[in-house]
Amino acid sequence: MSAFESLTPLRPDVWAAGNLTTTVQFNLSAEIEADVLCRVLNLFAMQYLIPCQLAARQVADSLEIQVQVSKLSWHRAQVIAEKMRNLISVLDVQLADAQHPAQVQSYA
Repeated sequence: MSAFESLTPLRPDVWAAGNLTTTVQFNLSAEIEADVLCRVLNLFAMQYLIPCQLAARQVADSLEIQVQVSKLSWHRAQVIAEKMRNLISVLDVQLADAQHPAQVQSYA
């Protein structure tokens, strides 16, 4: 393997191995700080998850972040959302199934 090739490790969801996976959208509201986007994305990187869509914009005095991740179980998405909620700069986290947008779960 050369230095330019990378191994993509898969990290299975051992707590919910039998659960179906879906595309989950994380909608966050956070304080405007230079490192908040890095901290949020690091939660995905630690689990070898790569977002399929990412958007961030400043609205008034907060930063609105939307992250979509595919092939994620609902349980794993909830665990990640709880970790996001524990970040000091994050004000609110909402989960939505991107395939069924009516299903929303909020964490304040």
